[in-house]
Parts: sequence; C-alpha cells; structure tokens
Amino acid sequence: MSLDHRLSAEHEELRRTVEQFAHDVIAPKIGDFYERHEFPYEIVREMGRMGLFGLPFPEEYGGMGGDYLALGIALEELARVDSSVAITLEAGVSLGAMPIHLFGTEEQKRQWLPRLCSGELLGAFGLTEPDGGSDAGGTRTTAVRDGDEWVINGSKCFITNSGTDITGLVTVTAVTGRKEDGRPEISAIIVPSGTPGFTVAAPYSKVGWNASDTRELSFADVRVPVANLLGEEGRGYAQFLRILDEGRVAISALATGLAQGCVDESVKYARERHAFGRPIGSNQAIQFKIADMEMKAHMARVGWRDAASRLVHGEPFKKEAAVAKLYSSTVAVDNAREATQIHGGYGFMNEYPVARMWRDSKILEIGEGTSEVQRMLIARELGLTG
Repeated sequence: MSLDHRLSAEHEELRRTVEQFAHDVIAPKIGDFYERHEFPYEIVREMGRMGLFGLPFPEEYGGMGGDYLALGIALEELARVDSSVAITLEAGVSLGAMPIHLFGTEEQKRQWLPRLCSGELLGAFGLTEPDGGSDAGGTRTTAVRDGDEWVINGSKCFITNSGTDITGLVTVTAVTGRKEDGRPEISAIIVPSGTPGFTVAAPYSKVGWNASDTRELSFADVRVPVANLLGEEGRGYAQFLRILDEGRVAISALATGLAQGCVDESVKYARERHAFGRPIGSNQAIQFKIADMEMKAHMARVGWRDAASRLVHGEPFKKEAAVAKLYSSTVAVDNAREATQIHGGYGFMNEYPVARMWRDSKILEIGEGTSEVQRMLIARELGLTG
C-alpha cells in the first residue's frame, strides 16, 4: 500500500477548522477548568454542534459520514492544545459509540447513535476492574440471566465519561457463562445511566487529564433487559479487542498532538524568552532540543496515519496500531519533559500549557494498553510466541 499520507482537501479543511476551534475556544478557557477539576460542558457541547462526535459514523445514524482518519485528525489538533478535551472525544467515540456501531442491533443503533453522534449524550465502556488492570480476560463482574433480564454484579475502575451529567450509557463487560474448559465467557451489556443499583463514584483525584471525567463504577443487582446484550453472547472479550485495536490508533493521534503541542509552545517560548541579551532560541542547545522534538512528533504522525489508512482500507492494522501507540506515547512523554526543561522554572507553573502537557503525558503510556502490552502485541504479530 502507499505510504502517502497527505491529506485530502476535505481532511485538510477539517484539520484547519479544529485547529482554529482549539486555539480560539479551548485554549483561553481550559486552564481554569483544569485547575478546578471541572468538566467543560459548554466546550463539549460546541464540539457536538461541530459534528466531532459523529465523525466516523454513517449519516443515517446522525454521523458525519467520515472515517477513522478524520477522527484522528480532530484528536491531534485538539490535543495540541489540551488532552482533557481530546480524551473526552476519543473515549466518547472509540469506546462509547463505536461498540454500538460495530456490534449493535439496528434497534440499539437507532436508540443510541443519533444522540451520541450529536454530543447530546456521552457513552463509556466499562472494561477495567480493580484487580484486573491489563488482564481484561480476568473479568470478575458477572451477569446472570433471570427471565428477560440480566442481573449484573461487580465493579469497574478508571472509566472515562462515566459520570458526567450527559453520560447516557456504559457498556459493561461481564462473565455470562463458562466454556467447556472452565474459562469465562465474557459478554458486553449496555447499562443506561440511572439504572437502579448502578452507582457512579466521585471523580478520581488525578495527576493529569483533570478536565475530563474518570470514575469507579459499581453494580449491585443491576437489572437490564436481555435485549441490552451488545453483539453475541460470549463474544464480548473478542469484540473489545477489536475496539482496543482501533482505539490505539486514536490514542496515538492524541499523543502525537500532545507531542506537537510541546513543540509549538517551546518554539514560542524560545523566541520570546531572553537570557544574556538574546533569545534562548538562538542557543544551539535549545535549537537541537526542539529539532529532536519536531522529528519525533513528525514520525509519530506518520505512524498513526499509516495505521489509520490501513484501518480505513480494510487492511490488517493490529501491529501498526500497536507500533504507533507505543512510539507516540513514548514521544509524548519525551517531548513534555523537554518542553518543561526548555521553559525552566516557568515550565513548573500551571499557568503555562507545558505544565499541563507534562502532567497529561504519562497516562498515554498506560491507558488503552500499556507500553509493555504493545511490545507483547508487536512480538506476537511478528510470530514470536512463548
């Protein structure tokens, strides 16, 4: 396949539109939301009006009829300014709406997708558990069938978009049976917000992503209709592996945006900040730091766009998604550290965007598959087993 990742006219127009929105609307306001640990509802509503939550979905369900490349472009431009807003979009699309689009019945799609695509509602996906972490196959949450209902018991942790005022549903993975060899059969079930027995904890106190919503969830005899099963019974784990593969492309785009944002802020500061009678950007040591940061951000962009292009064209992309996610998250952490160093003492002050970027970067090496998991996936795709 071609590795020409130049954007089409439509994709470039989207990029410019989101870039302007990020700088004109998000940048002036997000710092205050971040420091107050407050979810930016009006910004999210505006993103909904722009159609960002519907980018990769068909128009018949209220989407924009775009593709995963379009979503990645939007995520990168948002994350150049702020990652809390970007992860709200990423989770709302990749984890909230995409499972329903890929695996839902026609009735489920008609019920949920239009409001998810418009940003009127946010969706979440409950996979991670307190004792599970990366071991998604070790799910302990259970769903037992009782007549025409599922009865769900268990807990989930680190779930994005799960407790906002506009959260409409959480799709939960739960053990619904056992295979012949004793291994659990895991299914995915839609649980609407407000269902009796479904409790959403207070927001976590986090190192970063402080203007996004992340919570622990508990389920105590939660009853939902059997019709809320998403996809095939017992196929929930396989379904979510596919969701994670696609999500890694999106997270890679987000990480690339953060890495590029660090370059943007460092170039600006290096031009404005004077020391010993001249801009610090005239010093070769600073120039080389920023040149290396730009190189890394550029190659991260090549990586995620390659994976996205393969996804869009229906080609295998699992390895490329893992490579892109591993590299871009590493680059995001590296660039955030260097940008903070370039800013000196000001880089440690929260009024400067690079301080926020530094705090936001580390989770990118953890969420949606740790760096160690990505290396395992890459090795497996190369035929290495053990």
